[in-house]
Amino acid sequence: MNLGSGPKLVRHKNEWKKGEEKNKKSLYAALDLGTNSCRMLIARPTGPRFEIVDAFSKSVRLGLDLERTGELSQAGITRALQALHVCSKKLKKFEVKRSRLVATEACRRSKNGKKFLGKVKRDTGLTLELIRPEEEARLAVISCAPLLDPKYSQALIVDIGGGSTELVWIDLAEVPEQLRIAAMLELKLGQYEKSEVNRLPNKLKKVKIVDWISVPLGVATLLEKYSDVENDSARFALMSCDFEQQIENFLPYFSEEIINKKKDLQIIGTSGTVTTLGAVHLGLRRYDRLKVDGLKLGAADIDAVVRKFLELGPEGRKKEPGIGRDRAELIMSGSAIMQTLLRIWPTKSMRVADRGLREGILYSLMSADNHFGKGNEKNIAQ
Repeated sequence: MNLGSGPKLVRHKNEWKKGEEKNKKSLYAALDLGTNSCRMLIARPTGPRFEIVDAFSKSVRLGLDLERTGELSQAGITRALQALHVCSKKLKKFEVKRSRLVATEACRRSKNGKKFLGKVKRDTGLTLELIRPEEEARLAVISCAPLLDPKYSQALIVDIGGGSTELVWIDLAEVPEQLRIAAMLELKLGQYEKSEVNRLPNKLKKVKIVDWISVPLGVATLLEKYSDVENDSARFALMSCDFEQQIENFLPYFSEEIINKKKDLQIIGTSGTVTTLGAVHLGLRRYDRLKVDGLKLGAADIDAVVRKFLELGPEGRKKEPGIGRDRAELIMSGSAIMQTLLRIWPTKSMRVADRGLREGILYSLMSADNHFGKGNEKNIAQ
């Protein structure tokens, strides 16, 4: 299965071939309302992969001032509702029958998050599911799994969001290389019940979730926390230190046994931060998903890009084509997170993933409907 890659990433309705209009029954949708953005994909299964039919993304900054007030602001709520109205219209237009619409960290942490979700239901007709951090992390693992290089036995999945960062460390040493991607796609976080263990495929019995953590710091919350620090370099250093302190209880951070395995580690990062780092590393003036998704970077590459960001300064970053004005403020907090992780676990193999929660949801929905049968494991990574 190809999670959104290929030459026909997005095909709009007016590009469909004659007769495809009748195929709406096979459409699926995934919506992710996060701290910064509201994003939705509408897709349909095509053999061992899926094809994106329509995509929507809007910056809503729902979590703006959340760190200070503990609540979603009225301005953020208004922006989010406007975006969700657009999503509601698209779902009706495409007559989507199978969907999963989720809300994440901003709604989890805010005092008025549940009240807001009730308003969403009344105003737009959309029922948003408030998912737990472990479900958010699981979906990130699913979406990133096709980028795993099976020769690596250790995988660290990094999902940098607006309000939180999910880290999942997976030990695949006892899983045959040809089964490692398929094993990650079927993974769940947390302990299996005894009654479940006997029914697990052999490849899953051998997968070890070393540890996972949801750090309550993302690009927006980390930026807001240190917004009063005027010096760019000092602010970056403080953000890096703060994030490292937050992961001190993450088992791979202090376990000598796991630290000794870091030579066999591949990191897969998914977020706007990671894709921006990849685009700037490539020197792209216009973002090109086909060049960025799956790109391999090392710790030295990330360090070089971060040095460039610091040299540019706040105003220079706004003018940098690979960053853009919308992401110029957030890129340094995200870079602080990514550089910290690569300093702790330096690797020459970090894969950039232009995919995330929505792709994980789509795969899960379609897989549950048996669109991806056994024997497609080789196609998954293509």
